[in-house]
Amino acid sequence: MPNTLLRRVPRAEMNAFLQTRFDRSMRIYDDATQIEVGANAPEVIEWYYESFYKKIFYGGRVDVVSMEILRNRLAHEHGCVYCQMGDAEAARSVGITDEQLDHIMDDDAPCFSPKHRAVLKFARQMALTNMEGELSPELHDELKAHFDDGQIYNMGVAAAVLTGWAKMIFVLDTVEKTASCPVRPRRPVAQAAE
Repeated sequence: MPNTLLRRVPRAEMNAFLQTRFDRSMRIYDDATQIEVGANAPEVIEWYYESFYKKIFYGGRVDVVSMEILRNRLAHEHGCVYCQMGDAEAARSVGITDEQLDHIMDDDAPCFSPKHRAVLKFARQMALTNMEGELSPELHDELKAHFDDGQIYNMGVAAAVLTGWAKMIFVLDTVEKTASCPVRPRRPVAQAAE
């Protein structure tokens, strides 16, 4: 479970927008640490949900199914339990199947179209864990069969924000992580609360 050193703002002190996000977090994850900590700077967390998600992720140049595949792959690459649970719910709501979610780490899974296999490969290049990531000519060709350069750039920006946000929530210890999460604290968990 998250063991942040930052203040957890009580729900009663949050504005209506953050209270709604708090309630959603409790419903999906039975934990709202990320919202409680984000409420220390409400304008930042509101930017993330209201500007990034509405304008770049859902309102950008790329279809929502491709964006959800990108996001779900990154959640698994990064090992964020919070992200995996919420992202899977969002993916199902746009028609991504449980079979596809079960194979989200397999670039060549036949349950994905060639378009979505290219998105999976791109997500792997953008992942926090891939310090040698690149848009090779071969991957560019795969993506160009389905996306123009503006759409590829849009996916890159979305992946960059999601990857940076993942690093921040891991460092601030506001989400539960899987054993595969690359960001591990140096101090024992028992000391974190002291």
